[in-house]
Amino acid sequence: MNKVIPQKELNKAVLSSPIHFLAFGFGSGLAPFAPGTFGTLAAVPLYLLFQSLDIVSYCLMVAVVCAVGIWLCGRSSEMLGVHDHGGIVWDEFAGYFITMIAAPAGWMWIIIGFVLFRILDIWKPWPIKWADQKVEGGLGIMLDDIIAGFIALLIMQIAAYFIA
Repeated sequence: MNKVIPQKELNKAVLSSPIHFLAFGFGSGLAPFAPGTFGTLAAVPLYLLFQSLDIVSYCLMVAVVCAVGIWLCGRSSEMLGVHDHGGIVWDEFAGYFITMIAAPAGWMWIIIGFVLFRILDIWKPWPIKWADQKVEGGLGIMLDDIIAGFIALLIMQIAAYFIA
């Protein structure tokens, strides 16, 4: 299920379909290079909106983003005929939101979370790599970023304990 989609055709599909538009991170996944990084960057303003939620509400929001993402990413992938198209970045939103659970306030932590999550998502140490290679469909698209988010969250919380 992997076909090459010309950029003009992809742009039209993303901008005309609510499913693709959301899966492609409100269009951020259309970036000509490093779409995952641009997708994570697009998640930052949303995080700024959500960071004032109490911890229970924030975690519920993250759970909804993950659950919706499994369907959304799977459906977008099916419609495109490409498994885990690089432009599908809703999973980056979810992973970054997980990273930022109970993060200390301030831009330093927003940037640390961004960098940690991107390093783990790009490097893909075990078990992230296993999930990326072995799990199919929408769950497979989401799971590696969810795991990367939880590992980054753990590192962030340890760092915050010693630094903040």
